[in-house]
Amino acid sequence: MDSHSDIGKRELLARSILFHRLPAEDLDRLVAVAKTRRVADKEVIFRKAERGNQLSAIISGRVKLSTMSENGKEIIFGMLGPGEFFGEISLLDGEERTATVTAMEPTELLFIERGDFIAFLECHPTVAIRLLGTLALRLRLTNEMFEDTIFRNLPARLAKRLLILADNCGQETAEGTRIDLKLSQQDIGNMIGTSRESVNKQMRTWEEEGLIKFRKGYVTITQPDKLEDLAESSL
Repeated sequence: MDSHSDIGKRELLARSILFHRLPAEDLDRLVAVAKTRRVADKEVIFRKAERGNQLSAIISGRVKLSTMSENGKEIIFGMLGPGEFFGEISLLDGEERTATVTAMEPTELLFIERGDFIAFLECHPTVAIRLLGTLALRLRLTNEMFEDTIFRNLPARLAKRLLILADNCGQETAEGTRIDLKLSQQDIGNMIGTSRESVNKQMRTWEEEGLIKFRKGYVTITQPDKLEDLAESSL
């Protein structure tokens, strides 16, 4: 039995980018075929190159999208939280997964099988257009990350990434904006294409200068204006 009621599933779908403004009867059709699944912290939801046949939405928790080089180096493409979707590329073309998706904390997912979703898209072209928009946005973000790796220096890349994380999952505190996501320095390095040692050195410098605080895996940005200036630099 699903842990969330049909009402909970409907509310999640209604808040999503893909399905907002759908008539109640259309949401009910999706709810009827949607299922839920719980995954543990650090559990792999699926791996790159596996066959994909589901679209997943995050009810609670957070996941990361990544790939691994031949020498075992991880690159993190992005992180998604409640209400966001993943698995849409393989869902549309029926081919292999383009990334590995791993839970970053205990996470609950809602998923819809490919056959059910494709049949739904055929009757709802507006949803298909929104899905294309989501794909286009993720492609733009991937291109931007690639360009940052080529053209921006380490401080600029790191500052930009921390500001993005603060914007997406920041909490205001007396000390500044706390990124409400536990991250290791290795995780941060994997997001910006550099080593843990390089991240450690730069973050220690910024701590000494009073730009950030890093405590027990949580980063607090204390001087966002200075980080913004650094993020705009590239030399």
